[in-house]
Amino acid sequence: MIILHNANIFSPDHRGATALAIEDDCFIAVGNDAEILASFPSSAKTINLHGMTILPGLIDAHIHLRHLAESMSIVDCETSTLQECLLLVKNVVERLPKDAWVRGHGWNHNQWREGYGNANLLDQVCEERPAYLTAKSLHAGWANSQALKLAGIDAETPDPPGGVIQRSANGQPTGILLEAGAMNLIETLLPKPTVEDTIHKMKALLPELWKVGLIGIHDFDDYTCWMALQVLNQECSTLLRVHKQIPFTDLDVFINAGMSTGFGDYRLSLGGVKLFSDGALGPHTAAMHEPYEGTHTTGDLLLTEDEIVDIGCHSANHGVALTVHAIGDKAIHIVLNAIERIRIYEEIHHYPHLPHRIEHVQIITPDDLPRFKKLGVIASIQPVHAPSDMVMADRFLGQRSHYAYAYRSILDAGADYVMGSDAPVEPFNPFYGIHAAVTRRRLDGSPGDEGWHPDQRISLAEALQGFSLAPCLLAGHGRQLGKISPGYQADFLILKEDPFKIHPHDLGSLKPLATFIAGECKHNSVNFPFEVQNILGQFV
Repeated sequence: MIILHNANIFSPDHRGATALAIEDDCFIAVGNDAEILASFPSSAKTINLHGMTILPGLIDAHIHLRHLAESMSIVDCETSTLQECLLLVKNVVERLPKDAWVRGHGWNHNQWREGYGNANLLDQVCEERPAYLTAKSLHAGWANSQALKLAGIDAETPDPPGGVIQRSANGQPTGILLEAGAMNLIETLLPKPTVEDTIHKMKALLPELWKVGLIGIHDFDDYTCWMALQVLNQECSTLLRVHKQIPFTDLDVFINAGMSTGFGDYRLSLGGVKLFSDGALGPHTAAMHEPYEGTHTTGDLLLTEDEIVDIGCHSANHGVALTVHAIGDKAIHIVLNAIERIRIYEEIHHYPHLPHRIEHVQIITPDDLPRFKKLGVIASIQPVHAPSDMVMADRFLGQRSHYAYAYRSILDAGADYVMGSDAPVEPFNPFYGIHAAVTRRRLDGSPGDEGWHPDQRISLAEALQGFSLAPCLLAGHGRQLGKISPGYQADFLILKEDPFKIHPHDLGSLKPLATFIAGECKHNSVNFPFEVQNILGQFV
């Protein structure tokens, strides 16, 4: 048994708590110093934290774990200029074997003066190697001529279902592929990551997650990721709490294996089946009621209402919830319509209401806000997107940007919510997301003290809830995970600062001194003062 005291503990169930007791892997008591120290025998190990803060461990409710792990070993294309991106690619090409694919991720044409790149530009730095770079949004790909040739993409190739091949004025493919239907023409040719490769890369990533305070995630990657996660969970049960969403292409594999939403335990469990109802804001593929500013396009609706209902009813028959990507206001409206019909189907068949969720909820009409609570749909939002996308949103949406990333409005409408990063689309540091939710500002302070649409700011307590207890409740583990309370798993962080007493803009610079999962110290900062290192050394 270990007792931590003289601490500042964030626990809505135990306001003003300064001490807690841990036995095995759980919290067994939380309260003030006097009552906790008097309640246990003198043989208990006691550690004075000298006023440091204890927070519950944080959970990212939308992350692409395999993609994130792989992104650590490919070209980082998130640059301020197109030429800088090409130079980074050129530097990597010089170290690659002659037959290797050139891979990269993170470009954003909205940040580049020239806009989109093209195949010819990549040809100039890739020699004869095929090259494929995914956009920051993961809703567009940039291929060179060799990659297009290998995929059989030319002027005669029709746009595939669910995708667009961007073309020049003379009808030739430019090298830009929009949405999964088109991107898959290239991605099916890429060397497939093996389970072993994925495990190796995930193991390298885990310390980076612990370092920023992440003890759990909701994952949105493929079946290979699921296989790797099972192996990691068997090797050690305290690496990461994972709630895995089911890839739609593998839905029947899971159903035939007898697995449904909630399968597993609080170490590794299954969520809903992931669907895409539209694209993204940047490439104008998010489905909108009205055209983007200065254009005639309203984006791409990838699934009709009837198609979502058909999938949802089939899934409900097997106890599988829906997890639906919807960014544009039209897509969100269509998905809510579909879920309303699925709820009726659930009731007719006496099924329990499944935990359906909508991912991103970036642009929403006011009339659809109360429908989340009415239908019991969880809003899965990524606060860091708001300041990241603000210039693009104002440019493409005009006055409609007031209802973009409208987190205060979503919460005020009574919606249940969870928060994440969408990494590797955005950085996975949860304190960046907390900072964005509370301030509506970028880490550099822009657009100013009040933030972007400051009426959509939320409180620090609400943001912490979105990154801790809320994802656990959604995953069905709200009685075991997500808060500092007796009977809960001892997942927690130690911070030098009290987040509630620092300037809100400093929230983005918070760094855990230590991260614990089930009472095990997973991260112990080398930047500790010597005496604090000695304290935490007693845990290891």
